[in-house]
Formats: sequence, structure tokens, C-alpha cells
Amino acid sequence: MTATVVVIGGGYGGASAAKALDDVADVVLVEPKDRFVHHVGALRGLVEPAFADQLFLPYDQLLQRGRVVRDHAVAADAGAVTLGSGERLEADYLVLATGASYPFPAKFSDHDTEAAKGKLRAAHDELAGAASVLLLGAGPVGLELAGEIKAKWPEKAVTIVDPAPELVPGFPEEFRASVREQLEELGVELLLGTSVETPPAEGGFTVATADGTKITADLWFRCFGNVPATGYLTGALAAARLADGRVEVTPELRLAGQEKVFAIGDITAVPEAKMARAAAQHAEVVAANIRALIQGDGELATYEAAPPGMALPLGPHKGATYTLESGLLDAATTAQIKGADLMVGRFVTLLGLG
Repeated sequence: MTATVVVIGGGYGGASAAKALDDVADVVLVEPKDRFVHHVGALRGLVEPAFADQLFLPYDQLLQRGRVVRDHAVAADAGAVTLGSGERLEADYLVLATGASYPFPAKFSDHDTEAAKGKLRAAHDELAGAASVLLLGAGPVGLELAGEIKAKWPEKAVTIVDPAPELVPGFPEEFRASVREQLEELGVELLLGTSVETPPAEGGFTVATADGTKITADLWFRCFGNVPATGYLTGALAAARLADGRVEVTPELRLAGQEKVFAIGDITAVPEAKMARAAAQHAEVVAANIRALIQGDGELATYEAAPPGMALPLGPHKGATYTLESGLLDAATTAQIKGADLMVGRFVTLLGLG
């Protein structure tokens, strides 16, 4: 009998794992959204409405043998998943790929594509009419959003506030200096080592930082707050959940204490940046290991956390990239890496759309 693999979550890692196992198992991919969402391009979609349509890709060509179930997991144990509908899916192997929530506009909580597009259009219109914008958080999302806004509307005032004393800590000074220099060229104001109270939800406002600097803006965005989605884990699976919500995994990306339950992407406690690239690499290892277990041959593959690396676009034509192998790469190279489509084409291919 063919083994059944249930993959919970159809994001970057889950979709990749499901497709990789489609020829060797009965794959069931559980995903509440009606379409795959390319969140890497979400900030470009905010400033360029025409780009937003490319962010939502149908699942109907992803699997040739398996199926996609539009639902969400409310409980998962080692041998089965209970869905919101009440249906219980028995599983020989389980892949946890539920990712993490993050504040809009970097991620969409809406399960319906048209609702998500409407929310994005409304935010675009509000942003287009704002003269000044405050971004809370100077991590990759805050910096990328600042670059996108300035590339589209150079005249807008953009201020970033972050309590960390340094920009992109953990990276070499040459990379951080390049990012700082380009932000200065764009006219982005950086206020580091301080914080502000949460601004009002609507309307213009003036807030003061902890060190007394006053900021007046028409609009603000929260650019921090990654929350792993693991609340559905029950029984022995819940025992692997750590205090921060992530789950402990073995080098084979098995859930700690489990033989046939694997985890991928943002929910894992692997000590590395939580990026789409890492989720895809996790998926390769997990798919190879489940295939080996099903076929009963070969040693299991292990995953080694990637060294610090980042391709940080600051709009379509600026940005910086750093990897341990290549060192600092300039804005032009960063634009080539991310591409004008922010890698949409890669996921069009993954989903079997062209």
C-alpha cells in the first residue's frame, strides 16, 4: 500500500515538500488559503498595484497524484490531523509547515485572494496619499519597505525607529555600511537605539521617542513580530514546542522524539534566519528522508543551518547582498539576484503554471 503523507501548510516549504513527494506517496496538502501567496513580493505589491496580481498563484497544478485540501489543522498528533471541518486525516508521515504570522503588509492573514487583494489596494491608496510614513522595526522588512516606498515616491518622508543600537546586527560592517549609505541616499531617517509608543490606528499623529525626539507622520507600519503557528500541536507533538512557539528538531528535521513527523521553515528552532530559501532547503531534506523511509533504502539526510546571508533589496534598483562565500555584493547584483519580479517566476514553475 502507498504511504500517506499529510503536509500541513502550503507555503514555500510545504508546497515544495508536497510536490517532491507526489510521485512516491499519497500526498494531502492542507492549506486554508485559496491560492499560494508569494509573500516575498508583498511589499512590492503594496507600492505597485499591478504587481499584486502576481503574488497569488493557484494550487491546482501543483500535484499530479495528490490533492490539496482547503482547510486548517486544529489538532495534530503523531498519526493524524483533525481539520477545522471536523475531518480527520490519517497519516503515515506528517510534515509540519505552518510557518508564522507577521504584521501586514509583509504577510496576509486573509484566506481569500480577493479579500487580500482588496486589503492591499486599500493600503496602497492610503500610502499614496500620505506625505510621511513611520516604520517600526529596522529589520529586513522595515528596510525593504522603506526602499520600496522611496523608489515609488521619493518625496515622501520615511522614518524608521528600532530599539537596537545597530543596523542589521550580526552582519559584517561592510554590509551594514552599504545599507546605511543607500538609505541616506534615499533620504530615509534612521532612529536607532530608541523606541516609541504604538501610534493610533488611523489618522495623522505625533509621537515622541524614548529619548525625546518627536515624529509626525500620516501613516505607520509595524515591521516586526514573527509568531510561529504551532498552537494546533497536541499530545506528544506539543512536547517538542519551545517557549517561543517554535519546535525542536533533529538534524534530520524530525520533530524531537518522533520518527515519522518532520518540520519545515519558520516553525523550526534551527538557528538561522527564517527565509523562503531556508524553507525550500528544509523541504529538500525532509522529502529525501521520507522518500528513503518509504522505499526502505539509504541513509537519512541531515540539515546544517545556513551561515548568515541576506539579499536585501531597497526598491528595484538599490540594495545589498552578503554571503559568506561571496562577501558583499552591490546593488546591481542584488537586483539581479532578486530580479525585477522578486522571484515570482521561480514559484510559477514550482506550482506547475509555466
